[in-house]
Amino acid sequence: MNFLRPLLYRSSLSSLIFLAAFAAASPRVAQAEALLVVEADSGKVLQAENATYPWYPASVTKLMTAYVTLRTVKEGRITLDTLFTVSPVAASQSPSKMGFRPGTQVTVDNALKMMLVKSANDMAVVLAEGVGGSIDGFSALMNQNAQRLGMTQTSYVNPNGLPDDRQITSARDLAILARAIIHDLPEYEYFVHIPSIRYGRRVIQNFNKLIGRYPGADGFKTGFICASGYNLVASATRDGKRLIAVVLGSSSGKARAVKAAQLLERGFANNSVSWLRPSLGAVENLVPVDASPPNLRDEMCGGKRHKPASDEDEDNLASGGSNNSGPALAFFSAGLQAPTLKPSEMLAAAQAPSEPIPVYAGPTRTGAALIAAVAADAEEQTRHHGKKSKITLKKPDASVEAKAADKGADSRDAGKEAKSTTSKPTKHAAAKPDAAAKGSDKVDNKPAKPKATAKPAVKPAPKSTTGDAGASD
Repeated sequence: MNFLRPLLYRSSLSSLIFLAAFAAASPRVAQAEALLVVEADSGKVLQAENATYPWYPASVTKLMTAYVTLRTVKEGRITLDTLFTVSPVAASQSPSKMGFRPGTQVTVDNALKMMLVKSANDMAVVLAEGVGGSIDGFSALMNQNAQRLGMTQTSYVNPNGLPDDRQITSARDLAILARAIIHDLPEYEYFVHIPSIRYGRRVIQNFNKLIGRYPGADGFKTGFICASGYNLVASATRDGKRLIAVVLGSSSGKARAVKAAQLLERGFANNSVSWLRPSLGAVENLVPVDASPPNLRDEMCGGKRHKPASDEDEDNLASGGSNNSGPALAFFSAGLQAPTLKPSEMLAAAQAPSEPIPVYAGPTRTGAALIAAVAADAEEQTRHHGKKSKITLKKPDASVEAKAADKGADSRDAGKEAKSTTSKPTKHAAAKPDAAAKGSDKVDNKPAKPKATAKPAVKPAPKSTTGDAGASD
């Protein structure tokens, strides 16, 4: 039997080698994550892990929506002051969104700011329909630009990243897109690093936690759906060198920000000794992997996480948030160039103070007209909030709920601000919190049966086999 031992050993060793090779060829779904760091100027790859595996982009899709829109502006076919109209299709998008009613007009400038800071899905569709005529028409433009840029693993079917199995990208392709925004649209790049916006009395912070916390952070965009996990494309500049970091499939909004900061730190630190490391080549030369995107739905939204997590629930820090990290904030405020704290400590700080950029509906306004518009939005929000607080213990009439559903009033913002003047709430019925206030796309309370069946204003989108409930940051 002793003579069999070498054979058994070789057989076991071969099996182990095969399993190791298989593991290297495909990311483990339970711990799937794609990481990439490149130099913005040269495209040189500093670190890459699973960087060419297909991935669901979620709301980082909106970077291409912004790119196509701003190229259209640069070519003179529209301007930032051009007014686009909110259609029923746009108003019907799942949260996160602004919640404007159909017929509302918004400038390209304001729609871009709302889309990139709040990650408003309705504003992405407004831009898509305004520039491309329809979602399908704009998606064709997105794909044309992706092909021109060499994003060989990317396919778009919508402008906001809401779940669709056909909407795919990779860390490699997202780094290529980020470089294109920097190099092709330098005069409009400020759109991707706005710290916060103000709509009426509400201040909305950017979901990208690096902005205003990590020294030198200057872009780009976050994304989340259950199937993709938490995604982030980020950039930072130090000593004249700019790096781009891509994190896909992280476990939380905080984790992706910390991971991106760590990647950037390592990239900046290794810059002086780059000659010691083997070259990974340029990002365009990374070889794509022919595989299916990992579906992280069970990990991100299954088990105890009954509701799909979203950036808006977990990671959007309110302007009055209680983040106490004095040393980190003091460090950032001092404008020091070399970090003395860990990335996790820097990102635990409150965002560096900045003046929110006002956004509003209607034509471009400046000076006194802008101040008046912001004040009017704030007054309207306060009035609606006051009326809502008076009827919180009453259940709305079912016909009113049906009309609100037809108008797409399922977003968090629309849920807070929508009002009805056609009927009064019934008495002696305690209202349950609505789904919008909970950040869910599903209505939890059971309304009374309406007298007349309301027809939906918009056809529902095809169901995605990824199983996501439509949450997107």
